[in-house]
Amino acid sequence: MTREEARKRAEALVEQMTLEEKASQLRYDAPGIPRLGIPAYNWWNEGLHGVARAGQATVFPQAIGMAASFDTEMVSRMAEVIATEGRAKYNAYSAENDRDIYKGLTFWSPNVNLFRDPRWGRGHETYGEDPYLISRLGVAFVKALQGNGEVMKAAACAKHFAVHSGPEELRHEFDAVVSPKDMEETYLPAFEALVTEADVEAVMGAYNRTNGEPCCASPSLQRLLREDWGFQGHFISDCWAIRDFHERHMVTKTVQESAALALNTGCDLNCGNTYLHLLRACKEGLVTEEAITRSAVRLYTTRYLLGLFENTEYDAIPYTVVESEEHLALARKAAEESFVLLKNNGILPLNKREIKTIGIIGPNADSRVALAGNYHGTPSRYVTILEGIQDYLGDEVRVLTSIGCDLYRDRTEHLALTMDRLAEAKIVAKNSDVVILCVGLDETLEGEEGDTGNSYSSGDKESLLLPEVQMDLMKTVAECGKPVVLLLMAGSDIDLSYAAENFDAVMTLWYPGGQGGKAAARVLFGDVSPSGKLPVTFYQSLEELPDFEDYSMKGRTYRYMENPAQYPFGYGLSYGNVTILEAFAEEADQEVCIRVKLRNEGFADTDDVVQVYVKNLTAQEAVPNPELCAFARVHAAAGEEKEISLIVAERAFTVVKENGKRIRQGGDFRFYVGCSQPDPRSIALTGKTPICIDYHR
Repeated sequence: MTREEARKRAEALVEQMTLEEKASQLRYDAPGIPRLGIPAYNWWNEGLHGVARAGQATVFPQAIGMAASFDTEMVSRMAEVIATEGRAKYNAYSAENDRDIYKGLTFWSPNVNLFRDPRWGRGHETYGEDPYLISRLGVAFVKALQGNGEVMKAAACAKHFAVHSGPEELRHEFDAVVSPKDMEETYLPAFEALVTEADVEAVMGAYNRTNGEPCCASPSLQRLLREDWGFQGHFISDCWAIRDFHERHMVTKTVQESAALALNTGCDLNCGNTYLHLLRACKEGLVTEEAITRSAVRLYTTRYLLGLFENTEYDAIPYTVVESEEHLALARKAAEESFVLLKNNGILPLNKREIKTIGIIGPNADSRVALAGNYHGTPSRYVTILEGIQDYLGDEVRVLTSIGCDLYRDRTEHLALTMDRLAEAKIVAKNSDVVILCVGLDETLEGEEGDTGNSYSSGDKESLLLPEVQMDLMKTVAECGKPVVLLLMAGSDIDLSYAAENFDAVMTLWYPGGQGGKAAARVLFGDVSPSGKLPVTFYQSLEELPDFEDYSMKGRTYRYMENPAQYPFGYGLSYGNVTILEAFAEEADQEVCIRVKLRNEGFADTDDVVQVYVKNLTAQEAVPNPELCAFARVHAAAGEEKEISLIVAERAFTVVKENGKRIRQGGDFRFYVGCSQPDPRSIALTGKTPICIDYHR
């Protein structure tokens, strides 16, 4: 069904509604209209890394982990699973006349905000700190989720428009002041790509103001969406964000003024209850019936595009596809691709034939919460790191375990003395041939402030350090003198300087999903090589960063930073040794094709990510550091040589002026082709220098 056909049907249906009925349909929990045969529909559903908050579902790695895979195809396959399981659940729930929250086909995902500061608690919901990477993965997600059938399989939503990236505690009142250059260069590209390339069906406004305008009632942002980019879908407020207009932002005085401001500016759907006052606003002359009709038509256009009023090709999807073997296998593979190996002195992969006893220590070793991230579904079985290793080893190797410490409290038992599991951790380490130390965070320590998924805890981080009790545990284990592999489960930059100095290997697993333990075991013991790359910079300290409330990009992310990173964006080791042998550039219409010859000179088969960075050598207003402009995940067997091609789009040859205008400027460029950034720190860590290609156009 075309959008035009869906819109005409929507217009015809909405025309039959009374003003009261039309207004009622602009709420997220839209009631049914029995006289017109319209069932109730709840617009609020989540599908960030699996169908969320509605029971059993396949749970993939958190978004930041999917970003670490640098794999658009994997993100597409994940989104296909979300749409399929979402349809299966919708079919089954609808048959039971259950039309509650989290049971519809409108998924408020993906989150394509930029992870600009490691303190931001919600950063792990994003695809990292690079506009190009976010755009490519976001487009892949949206296209696959919405599908290419006769009707839309599920509807995606680009959020949070725009500039939202902390601080969480101020989001309901904060004004994010951003220069025109930073807006166009950094904060907007992902949203533009999702609208213009992927035809995303919905966009959600952020809580904050941007340059003085509430994002859910911003004329500037709406002009970008509907006039400049040609957005045709519907616009949603973040949940209870419109209430903030008169309670926190103080841009209106009454609830009906807030409802009117949002609706008149283009917000079609209210997640919250402010639109309960639309009729009163209409009676007072603050909004017109035409404005209410406009939004109702947009919303019903989406419902027709989803085929909700007819039989569709997706009606036969059975509930039994939920967590099918195929979906679980894909979730495990996604986790394997997401792990980033930061240090390895040769201890990995482990050889189980040489190990009699293995110690698995730490608060995240047997944690289900640390598998899931936030905005997650419920696996039928959570395979923790401990369980995954136990299942993998069977009876061949003895496994000893200790929690070692609480995640952040000073004891695990209320009546015990402080650090009541530290002695046990030491005992386990002393009696083991090798120790797997599992530390990190979970959604109770980093996430969305007040999010129902974390019981009103969480929020932003105050430090890059792990909680003090975990630092004490790391020191205690290090003093035992046994070989140690540290596994970090967290969604953001953590200071790993102590681990790098004192442990044999360090690997970050992010929040790896329901199959995380299975994936971890396979990587630790060499069934598969780690191949993830950091989608964010791991900084040396917070002191080098601007104030958290400063939204300028100067000094932030790998594109603007001036100091060497602890671990750079794009960095990650493997068990193989993929080397770029040759690379050259050639014109291809308006694009540039980078042809690459590579060889795996190691002894293990592996995936790796070929990365192309570009530096404008002549334009003064160019981004100061080389920036990612193309990437490709490639598999190479030990000793195998391959040739691949990567396309650099025309946009890579533009710069953004201080006034926010994007132009072609400068004719001399330099490409860097490797499996990392071309910065000195990446070169020192990998021992490889990317190939340089000077290019003029």
